[in-house]
Amino acid sequence: MQNVYIALQNTDETRAIVAAITAVNPEATVNEYPAMVKIDAPGKLVISRHYVSEELGRDWNIQELQLNLVSLSGNIDETDDAFTLQWHV
Repeated sequence: MQNVYIALQNTDETRAIVAAITAVNPEATVNEYPAMVKIDAPGKLVISRHYVSEELGRDWNIQELQLNLVSLSGNIDETDDAFTLQWHV
């Protein structure tokens, strides 16, 4: 199974997003660099609006992810409630 990944700018908001990602995707691996955070996961990675909102303590729109996005790998499925990366077979 091939990994998917998302790389985000290393900001205070990103730390909340990363906490939400690791809560939903326990198999994800987080690598922190000075200017970015890269999260790898085998096959699929889900970013849940609900969990990010909880971590931030405010309502969060899934499209706000674009403000911190550096790069990603995988097919994207985006709804109002989740941003999912996965490889379709």
